[in-house]
Parts: sequence; structure tokens; C-alpha cells
Amino acid sequence: MASTPPPGCNKNIDSDYYLLCDTEQAWGIVLETLATAGVIVTISFMLLLLIFTGKVQDSTKRSMIPIYFLFLLGTLGIFSLTFAFIIKLNVRTGPTRFFLFGVLFALCFSCLLTHAFNLVKLVRGKAPFCYLVLLVIAISLTVVQIIIAIVYVVVTVARQNMNFTQMSPGQRNMDFVMLLIYVLLLMALTFLVSMFTFCGTYKGWKRHGAHIYVTGLFSIAIWVVWITMLMRGNPELKKQPIWDDPVISIALVSNGWVFLMMYMVPEFCFFTSPRNPEDYPPENYSFQPKLMKQSFGVENQAYIKEETTTGPGYNGDTRYVPHSAHFQMESLKPQQEFSIPRPKTRVSPYENYTGGQGTK
Repeated sequence: MASTPPPGCNKNIDSDYYLLCDTEQAWGIVLETLATAGVIVTISFMLLLLIFTGKVQDSTKRSMIPIYFLFLLGTLGIFSLTFAFIIKLNVRTGPTRFFLFGVLFALCFSCLLTHAFNLVKLVRGKAPFCYLVLLVIAISLTVVQIIIAIVYVVVTVARQNMNFTQMSPGQRNMDFVMLLIYVLLLMALTFLVSMFTFCGTYKGWKRHGAHIYVTGLFSIAIWVVWITMLMRGNPELKKQPIWDDPVISIALVSNGWVFLMMYMVPEFCFFTSPRNPEDYPPENYSFQPKLMKQSFGVENQAYIKEETTTGPGYNGDTRYVPHSAHFQMESLKPQQEFSIPRPKTRVSPYENYTGGQGTK
């Protein structure tokens, strides 16, 4: 006999989807509303990213466009995955939950970590990565979690012929958290690398590092709370498995909005700003010598020693002129002029010689 649908749901709706329309358990409706709003905002950001691509004047920011797009793609998946946790666990939503949860978060944190690596170079005046290298780093870091998730799902479902619905709530939650160890590592590494972006000469890039730092800080707080509730809070409060899906759904929606509000919105504020010369070293910075000293050829060491110890202006030490951002010309005292004296004409002793002939 079919169960009576809750208030707000139609009789033709399957019981697995009751939380999408149940007005008595409003958490499902609230979370799906927030998730839907997140999907719309994320798609809007993706469209704006494509529209503003031609207006970006800074080549370094332009190289970050593929990373921004991947990050928004992962955020879009996080909001969409919320519906898989609002819908009741079954043979279809089980593998989706276990596979996509870690992969989507790994993609987002890999993009943040890649951006942090790039900023560490920029704040120190070094050349940034090109867009191809940034893409390779972000995708490579994500592929690791994809492999982990595939192996777990294949081993659990295919080899052991075990359905996720047949697992005990405690074992299911334990496997779910253990599957996210690599994502936790990415999160911690992102937060750590973002702190190094505050150590550098060029302060213009530090604000971007602050966006990653704040995003990582809020994400760590969210993950600590939902993992604690899932593993300790719900069993002690006798709410397992009733509160398991709401806890994970809240974590998905809240972390998705943190990604948008703490990272993407501030990044878009500086996305089309003109190139600031103060954020980069001078163009000839890498070609300027650190010491004004000859570094090639064979030198006569004995002559150099004699020149440095007995030459004019010697005060007991040998110094070199360091370079700065530009060559600074130093006014030198004019040296005394020396000229080679011309030889004087000598009078020849034979000038008045007459060859022995007397005067007549």
C-alpha cells in the first residue's frame, strides 16, 4: 500500500523525493532554494567571465581565466550535488554522493591552490605561470581524487556487490569521511600556501592571497563542524541517520556560497582593473647585474691586487657598486688631467760646422 504523501507533495511523486516538497520538514525546501540560487549565481558568473575576457588588460589576470572557469564549474557541481542529499539514499544517489562529493571539492581546492602557487611567485617579483601550466597543475591535483573515488566505488559496488543502502549508517559515514582525506590535505595545503602570499615586495597581489586565505579559513571551519556532527554529534544525540543528510547538505550549500562570496566576488572586483606597474618589477630587472664587476675573461690577478691596494682612492677595502631598480649614476670627482710633454728641439753641434774651411 502506497504511503500517504506529506503536506505539499503530490500523490504521483515517489517517496524518495518527498523532502523536496515536504512542508513539515522544511529543511529540504530551504536548502534546495539556496542551492538553486547558488546555481543561478554561478552560471551568471560564468557568463560574465566569458563576456569580460576581452576587457582584461593584465596578461597575468588573463591567464587565470581558465582556472576561474574550472573553479566555477566545481562550485556549480557542489550546488547541484545538494539535491542528491535531499533526495533519499538509493542505488542511484549512493554512488553519486560518494564519487562527486570529493571530486568537486578537490577541483575547487586545486584551483585555489594553483592560484596561491602563482601568487607566491608574483609577490616576489618572479614571472608567473602561463595558463597552460596552471591548467596542468589544477587538473593533475584533481585527477588524484578521481582515481581514489573510482577505486572505492568499483571495489565497494562491483567486487563486493554491496549496495550503499545496505551499509550501516556508522560504516557508511566512516567510509564517506575516509574517502575525503586527500581533499582535507588539499584544503590544508591551500590554507598554508595562501599565508606565504603575504610575504613579498609587491603588495598589489597580496589582496588576492587574502581572498584565498579567508576562503580557506571559512571552509576549514565548515568541514570541522560537519565532520564532527556526522561522526560524533549525531550518534550521541541519537539522531543518526535522520540528521546525516541534512548536515551534509548544509555543508554543501554553505561552502558553495563561501566560494562565491569570499573568493569569486572579490576576484571579479579586480578582474578588469588596468595593469599596475607597481605590481611588477622593471622590465630590465632580470638583466641588471647584481655587482658591477667583470665576470668574463682572464684577468691578471697580480695586477688587480696591486691596483686595488695601491690605486688612488684606496681606503683599505674593496667595494662594488650595488644595483637598484634602475641604474643610478653617481657623480664622480673629476680627476687631474695629465698630458705628455712634447720633446724640446735640441741645437745640433754641427750647425755652424764649416768642414775645416777658413773664412775669406
